[in-house]
Amino acid sequence: MREKLNLGRKANLMMENCPVLLSIVSSLLFILLLLAVLIRNNGQAALVWNEIVLQKITNFIMAQSKEQRILNFVLQNAVRGDPQSVVDTIDKYCSQKEWAMNVGDEKGLILDKIVEETKPSVLLELGTYCGYSAVRIARLLQPNACLLTIEFNPDYAAIAKQMIEFAGLQEKVKILEGPSEAIIPQLKKKHEVDTLDFVFLDHWKERYKPDTILLLECGLLRKGSVILADNVIVPGAPEFIQYIRNNKSFECTNYLAHVEYMKIKDAMEKAVFLG
Repeated sequence: MREKLNLGRKANLMMENCPVLLSIVSSLLFILLLLAVLIRNNGQAALVWNEIVLQKITNFIMAQSKEQRILNFVLQNAVRGDPQSVVDTIDKYCSQKEWAMNVGDEKGLILDKIVEETKPSVLLELGTYCGYSAVRIARLLQPNACLLTIEFNPDYAAIAKQMIEFAGLQEKVKILEGPSEAIIPQLKKKHEVDTLDFVFLDHWKERYKPDTILLLECGLLRKGSVILADNVIVPGAPEFIQYIRNNKSFECTNYLAHVEYMKIKDAMEKAVFLG
């Protein structure tokens, strides 16, 4: 009898709390909807939403990182040994399934154009991530050209290594793991780099300016070397922009575009070293 009474009391408590639970759920849904509306009109908030909120929730549910999901999608859907297929497949995944911080298809065309115009033999990329831009760049290089790409995160570097090998570009791309400020001074002696023809900045935005200065101090830029910086509006690299545009040793060009896989305004900055 006591058990029946206890069950009855529990049932009554659940019924009494049901409106409260419904109210909490409704409030959460409203907050999420409001955030989504605000985010749609704010580039910085959109990146935070995608990289912190949505990614953490999805990673928890899937018990797998977003970067691993991107790699798996490529392994299952792209053509092995075909770099363009790898690039297209990543773009498809990131535009239709999960946003990711690749340079993307729109700004990728700007990157392609500048690489083709520069015809570089020795290149440096800061920020490998999943290997998208490394594959995109390396597919355009001449047989003897070499792309060195620096990645601080070992998990990203491992994903990128598999991506680059799947694209068949491991002979053209070398991943260097560690912080850019430690690796750049080693490029001449340890990695036998004389000067760089092309540098792609796509890592921590606050490192754009100090790493550019470091490249100059280490004598890694020659007359005509090209620096191309991504995301100079969103998330933004104001210190780099102020420095590079006010430096008489560089000739700058700004390319307006949008944040990768979004309709939010962004831009790339090209700086040619005048010697």
